[in-house]
Amino acid sequence: MNSEIKFNIELDENRVPEKLTWSAQDGGVQAEEAKAIMLSIWDSKAKETMRIDLWTKDMPVDEMKIFFHQTLVAMSDTFKRATDDEKMADTMKDFCDYFAEKLDLVK
Repeated sequence: MNSEIKFNIELDENRVPEKLTWSAQDGGVQAEEAKAIMLSIWDSKAKETMRIDLWTKDMPVDEMKIFFHQTLVAMSDTFKRATDDEKMADTMKDFCDYFAEKLDLVK
């Protein structure tokens, strides 16, 4: 069985993303628009992370800050599930709280 996730990036003449869409047929997603994508891929041979970080030129800075905060929180949760290291996950969450506070994301 295979599952496929596709990203389509429309670029301007300077190769800057103007429009991002993604599709995941198994999840019922078809050409959904996005303003930013952060993708990390582990290369086990080289023991390093390859990354693709893209955002459209009309991505608002305030939304980018929220996107980063939510991504950091999700990474903390994923770290806990993947390693069962609750102490470090809690430390990461503390940083997320600090990050949100410093960026005035806390309501």
